[in-house]
Amino acid sequence: MYKRLSSVLFPIVSILLIGSLIWGYQQYQQRNAVALKSENQYQRLFHDLSYHMDRIHSELGNTLAVSSTSDGMHKKGLMNVWMLASQAQSELNQLPLTSLPVNKTEELLSRISKFAYQTSLRDLREKPLTAQEKENLRTLYKNSAEINKDLDQVQLSVLSDNLKWGDAEAVINAQGNKQQQNVIVDGLRAVDQKVGNYPPMDWGPSVSSLYEHRTVRKLGGVPVTTEDIKRKAQKFTDIDSPAIQVIQNGKGTDYRSYTASLTAPDGHLIRMDFTVDGGLLISYNDEREVGPKQVNRDTAMSKADRFLEHKGYRDMKAVAYNEYDNLGNFTYVREHDDVLVYPEKITVRVGLDNGEVIGIQASDFLNEHKDDRKFAEPKIKLKEARAQLNPDFKVSFTRKALIKNEYNEEVLCYQFGGKINDTMYRIYINTETGVEEAVEEIPAPTAGSKM
Repeated sequence: MYKRLSSVLFPIVSILLIGSLIWGYQQYQQRNAVALKSENQYQRLFHDLSYHMDRIHSELGNTLAVSSTSDGMHKKGLMNVWMLASQAQSELNQLPLTSLPVNKTEELLSRISKFAYQTSLRDLREKPLTAQEKENLRTLYKNSAEINKDLDQVQLSVLSDNLKWGDAEAVINAQGNKQQQNVIVDGLRAVDQKVGNYPPMDWGPSVSSLYEHRTVRKLGGVPVTTEDIKRKAQKFTDIDSPAIQVIQNGKGTDYRSYTASLTAPDGHLIRMDFTVDGGLLISYNDEREVGPKQVNRDTAMSKADRFLEHKGYRDMKAVAYNEYDNLGNFTYVREHDDVLVYPEKITVRVGLDNGEVIGIQASDFLNEHKDDRKFAEPKIKLKEARAQLNPDFKVSFTRKALIKNEYNEEVLCYQFGGKINDTMYRIYINTETGVEEAVEEIPAPTAGSKM
């Protein structure tokens, strides 16, 4: 009996064993193929990064080498620097450096890109490079030479010693073992440290404002206590709950805030963030489970309008809407003296099962709100601004809007909404210069209204 059984089972086990070996070998080959593909991609990205950094240095040198009156060459050089810095930043972000802090290098590339782009945008014949901007170019030229030297050394080691990014990634992601060394990791860490030690540069207000860390500390107001926050949370939610938990975030930093958490009568959690100074609401999040979609956009917007009015956000107007499954998101801006103030923005999230508001984000509104805004009289008439539009652009509505331009400056514009090429757009024409400041596509769900 055992002979007969073994004679039957042996071939079966043999087949299974061989099959598992074949499957395992195939899996091994697939893993190797994926690893090789990733390795080749990382190698290409790093070599492209090194190449583009070298090109940045060359373009900076070319821009400095020409005459101070060579406005065309300055513009061309700066545009090249902008494109190269953007490419280098993208390549740096794609390398497997998640746990390796190279934020200083990334920020420098971002600032170089913004500085070169915004400087090249202006008419350099009317407004040539300033002494400070030329000094910036000289400093960047010197610093980029040092960075390139270090990157070239890493690249040489990678090529000569056949170093692998997979090994570097393993070292980066290793926890609790700070003694591990890797030429790639150590080289990039040294580059970032060197960049972080460079003296601060005067990038000018238009670039610096883009990187200004807006904090609740700037809002002013009398500091509030945790008991104050509990009362504010109760009032905002209309829930008289004694079990409100309040914690302070970012204690000792510029990012101080309070988070209040409470349980609604039906058991779901509600969270709110408040400023320490003044106790102003930063965000509200009702974590109830949202059911299937039952209401349309108009019903949801009507309820969102009433919600904001009831909570003290008056004169707010919905200007954008998008939805995903059973959630809808509205963007509201304040309307003041018949002008839509886009910097004063609030995002409102609604559940489309019943149209009730389940979340708001008011940080932009808090940081940008001004009660005493004054708008200058337009220097060009609406008819003149409209004449700047593409003749094929079919205007359906016009109004005034305050937006931020490429230089992060507030500018008053005529906003024209209309259609061209079967697509709805908003076009913003500066009321002082007649220049087109911005163009944005209006998503299809809102194409039938002024939103």
